Amino acid sequence: MSGTAQTWRQFGDGPLSRITSRVYILLVVELLLLLTTVPGLLPLLVLGRDPSNLPLAALFLVPVGPAVSAALYTMRHQRTDLTDLRPAALFWRGYRTNVSGVLRVWVPTLVWLTVLAMNLAYRDAVGLASWWSVPLVLLAVGVTLCAANALVITSLFDFRTRDVLRLAVHFLVRTPGVTVGTALLLAAATGVTAVFSEAVLTMLGSVLVLALLRVGDPMVDLIRKEFAE
Repeated sequence: MSGTAQTWRQFGDGPLSRITSRVYILLVVELLLLLTTVPGLLPLLVLGRDPSNLPLAALFLVPVGPAVSAALYTMRHQRTDLTDLRPAALFWRGYRTNVSGVLRVWVPTLVWLTVLAMNLAYRDAVGLASWWSVPLVLLAVGVTLCAANALVITSLFDFRTRDVLRLAVHFLVRTPGVTVGTALLLAAATGVTAVFSEAVLTMLGSVLVLALLRVGDPMVDLIRKEFAE
């Protein structure tokens, strides 16, 4: 019996099995991301791209935050050993554990970005000079990058919301590599959406979540070392 267990463990620790398990984890997480975001993404796909629909688009995006958080939790905690694969159980555990904390970060982020986007879209109607576009865009980028950091932190640590936001802003400056990497990842996601559609971006959801986690590893390691021990 022990020999059989040893054989399974050796099989589960090999490079081919690790690749196989990683692909399996990505597929399961992708399916669960689709399952938990479909209620919002389906109406978003048929929603016109008129600026007047921005508040509705933000409302439809509310389920995305908890789903991405659960995916981050799964990717961080799931081992690649084929004898110990349980990504679905980890996903739902992460979803239940983090949903309230994530929404306290995610919903205000959507509100802020909607207000900024509406002001940009209706700049002439609200009487803003053209030069206001630059600070508004920079502010929107800053809010998005801060929200990305906060999403990773909330998904992996149990901090109060105000501490999460402080850490998110702090690490924008302290870990410039993470900030630049996240910005490039968000730019790539925006480009995919603009060139193709939200549907294509959704199909790449688990890969993007894994990339976000890998980009944020230096920040996560510092938080674990300095604030969570």
